[in-house]
Amino acid sequence: MPSARMNPYWIVGIVSATAVTAAVAIPLSMPDRADVAVLGLPGAEVSPTALRDVVIASPRGYDGLSAALNGEPLPLRRDGDLVRPDIGELPEGGHTLVVTPPPGLFGEGEPARVLFRVDATPPELDVYPPEPVKRGTAGEIRGTAHGAVTVSAGEEQVRPNEDGEFALPIRAGLRSVTVTARDAAGNTAIQEVPVALRHPGMRAVHLTASAWASPTLREPVLDLVREGRIDTIQLDIKDESGQIGYASQVPMAQRIGANTGLYDARAALELLHSEGIHVVGRIVAFRDPVHGRAAWEAGEHDQVVQTSGGSAWSGGYGDYSFTNFADPEVREYNIALAEEAAELGFDDILWDYIRRPDGDVSQMVFPGLDTSPEESIATFLAESRAAIHRHGAFQGASVFGIAASRPTQIAQDIPAMSEHVDYVAPMVYPSHWGPGEYGVEDPESQPYDITARSLAEFQDLARQNGHSKVIPWLQAFSLRVPYGPDEVRAQIEAAEDLGIDSFLLWNAGCRYDPRALAPT
Repeated sequence: MPSARMNPYWIVGIVSATAVTAAVAIPLSMPDRADVAVLGLPGAEVSPTALRDVVIASPRGYDGLSAALNGEPLPLRRDGDLVRPDIGELPEGGHTLVVTPPPGLFGEGEPARVLFRVDATPPELDVYPPEPVKRGTAGEIRGTAHGAVTVSAGEEQVRPNEDGEFALPIRAGLRSVTVTARDAAGNTAIQEVPVALRHPGMRAVHLTASAWASPTLREPVLDLVREGRIDTIQLDIKDESGQIGYASQVPMAQRIGANTGLYDARAALELLHSEGIHVVGRIVAFRDPVHGRAAWEAGEHDQVVQTSGGSAWSGGYGDYSFTNFADPEVREYNIALAEEAAELGFDDILWDYIRRPDGDVSQMVFPGLDTSPEESIATFLAESRAAIHRHGAFQGASVFGIAASRPTQIAQDIPAMSEHVDYVAPMVYPSHWGPGEYGVEDPESQPYDITARSLAEFQDLARQNGHSKVIPWLQAFSLRVPYGPDEVRAQIEAAEDLGIDSFLLWNAGCRYDPRALAPT
């Protein structure tokens, strides 16, 4: 039996050249039969790119060192204090590398025989769409990663089970997560996964800019918050008149004279947030006579919905009342307002009049429209969502009650719109339904029945695409039938019985009876 003599030895493996060089400077003691070393490959699976970093070291020197790959001579080249084999491209499967050291003082050295397997196939990664995550909580990303040994996202890493299934925690506040599946050879499959925030829900009332500026109207609403009857205030940003409640810095708003300066947005938001109030900013999108008139008088007629005769459409709403949702500048103006508001601190941007004018569409002209009005409205919401979410705000869309069954009547396709919003807000006011709708004989006198039946259909439609919630607009005003606390409460209860714990109350005069709102 030969004696065990200790010789200097270098650490060698599939590592970067910098790391190898650093490691070579550290001598180790090994049995004298370790005449040559190739570490990192034995029994390993490697990717094709990893083969470029294989190195060989021999305490006997390199004169006379030889190598063979799968029985064929393998060229070697010096690289500083190391030798690299020119392995080149190899097919997937098993391979054998034999490195023979040069003869030494004690005769022939013992060859190093390395068996390895080349794997160029990345894992099969399939990430399921994650459920939206509520702010301040943790969520989860699930999927399968067949062939992977680890799956990671950020600082989290797990090992898939024997069926390739994995689950990774995610935290709220991330717009997207990069999921990486890695196999034993180092091959990776990467998927960028968008992560939506789940809207926290709301118990809200509507306030105009003028109402906020009036202590007589503002303070009773703040009392509702302090008494625990509501937790959200919807405050108008741009209303049906086309006027903006605060001094917007958006250039077009300034150019067309849309600003009113009725309230200081930063001061209002600071006050509301200090009270723990969620603030929804309402932007009336395409009913905008201020913008419409300014565009028309400037000769920019394409920014206005027109009649087939070439005049500006009024449809009973007034001159230049509807801007053209298909026009790029109209879209950019509204999105710029939404982005400014989200940056100021509005928690939600809730679009209203996100539709075409009601009336005979065959008599309307939308310059530049190259698709259906319904699809154009949906694509607008897709564009605005990116801008709004970028600033951490939610996006909602107010829709007509009739949109559930008659989407083309005002260009509101609920499944298509739901794909791009965090919630849809259907205006299911009982006074706005005709006799017999949803089998309800007298909807205005049956607030529970009409609210429950109409919202059930909206829930079904909203679920068809994405995870958008349904947060209804409920009636807190009287039309033909007096509406007091009992009628308002009946609508709230109808929504609750469907599992909808959120609502927005509408009263154009911004006066709300606290008896309709039970403290929570």
